[in-house]
Amino acid sequence: MAIELFEKILIATDGSDMNITAIEEGLKIGRECGSKVFAVYVMDTRRFDKAPTDVMMKDPREVIQTQAASALTFVQSKAEGVNLETVILEGKPDAEIVKYATEKEIDLIVIGTHAKRGIERLLLGSVAEQVIRSASCKILVVK
Repeated sequence: MAIELFEKILIATDGSDMNITAIEEGLKIGRECGSKVFAVYVMDTRRFDKAPTDVMMKDPREVIQTQAASALTFVQSKAEGVNLETVILEGKPDAEIVKYATEKEIDLIVIGTHAKRGIERLLLGSVAEQVIRSASCKILVVK
């Protein structure tokens, strides 16, 4: 019997091993609640601008699209019993996650954190932190 707590859940994935726990938790909640789950990978288009084209052997967009597809295939492999839709977006990750969540009227965003600290966090920022600040729905941050 499904608990009708969250009708729509967004799981943000970046394809990293550190994100696996967040994916598993989001799918578990989605399975238990009978939710529609959206697995979202945002291709950070700022990375295209920074890639040195003279030393690149492959098109950076193609490389990132392959990473995105791989990350979402992984989520699909874990999603037995879950009504799952996978989505690839382009842009600044935190902004695109919040925009998509708003458009789809998401009830819960599940996002992992890499627990960066100090200068690394200052320089790179935190997608999870920005999503927390901007989203209007509930958010579960998983270490």
